Amino acid sequence: MPDTPRPPVLLGDRPGSFPHSVLAERHPAIIRQVREAFPYGPEQHRALDELLAGCTEGRIEALPADAHDRALWEDWGLRAYAGRSWFEVPWLWSESWFYRRLLQAVGYFGPGPWQGIDPFRPFKQAELDSAETDEELSALDTLDARPADERWRALLHGSLWGNRADLGFRMSAEGARQTDAVPGLVADDGDLLRSLLDAPGAPGPRTLCLVADNAGRELVPDLLLLAHLLATGGIDRAVLHVKPHPYYVSDATTADVVDALRRLTGAGGAAARYGRQLWSARADGRLVLRAHPFSCAPLPYEEMPGDLRAEFASATLTVFKGDLNYRRLVGDRLWPATTPFTDVTAWFPGPVAALRTLKSDVITGLDADTEARLDATEGARWRTGGTHALIQVRIPG
Repeated sequence: MPDTPRPPVLLGDRPGSFPHSVLAERHPAIIRQVREAFPYGPEQHRALDELLAGCTEGRIEALPADAHDRALWEDWGLRAYAGRSWFEVPWLWSESWFYRRLLQAVGYFGPGPWQGIDPFRPFKQAELDSAETDEELSALDTLDARPADERWRALLHGSLWGNRADLGFRMSAEGARQTDAVPGLVADDGDLLRSLLDAPGAPGPRTLCLVADNAGRELVPDLLLLAHLLATGGIDRAVLHVKPHPYYVSDATTADVVDALRRLTGAGGAAARYGRQLWSARADGRLVLRAHPFSCAPLPYEEMPGDLRAEFASATLTVFKGDLNYRRLVGDRLWPATTPFTDVTAWFPGPVAALRTLKSDVITGLDADTEARLDATEGARWRTGGTHALIQVRIPG
């Protein structure tokens, strides 16, 4: 990375800050939602009660000796953070730790009858089966008649703004407020992105790695964008990175990809055609799924292992979707908003892009006039309210 001074990592120890509200308000709300979503027994209820007390007032505890991923988490920082307050360790780490402990509390890792049962599945299914999803899929029927440029922009912005479907965000006090669907792009490298992805006849083979964020109404437009790029020759192969287990309420897993594909193929019309194209692409290897353990790590991607770095290095482009992946890409720090995106991603081993709806304080790559205007007209909320978005691209060299 160029000699860009690094501010401290974000913590959740300051009352009134956005990270503090996530730890003190959003996480307890998520525990209540999960408790009510399934007919859990006394064992799960006791464990959820303990998690609620621990994450708001207690200290970080070690994993059980027989936990399958204890060594991994110890390498990821548990040795250093055990015994400390949840509010005194890096916010990214504390958030991720919450979801690991939530899965343990409901018996996800087993053995037992709740092994492998996604505690967030009811929320994801409700999102996927909603009338809003029906309307969005019906709109695809008119897309083919549009000029090529309009089709591209519609699918790109569908993928970008689909991030507003983030269920963890909606469970927070911030996300519960009604907001206008204003397409407020604070940075727009869309044309540069198109030059990399929507270029039939470009030398190949061309591989796009897409690091997915949410399931449901965000994952569907992500898949539609991949289908378009595969069909038009913009890419020859798509690698979709999902989570190996449930994470951050609505983050996409392999099961969520299957649900989304079934939703498309069963919808009829153009949506079904897209679904069949993607189903065929899975069968012949043009659409590949990855579920790397580091996808659920409480660390920035700059610390990713060598095998994942090599995969991204070999890709024509890697696209990071969503707010959490953005924080992990640039570093979960309160950067000055005018810090160049190209500087904070200079470590990345290949071309990289971010498609992100803003739902946390971390932001880079803005010009000073844009930041000043937003601060003057909206205060700090433009960073966290989900009403603004960005498309940012860095090409090495």
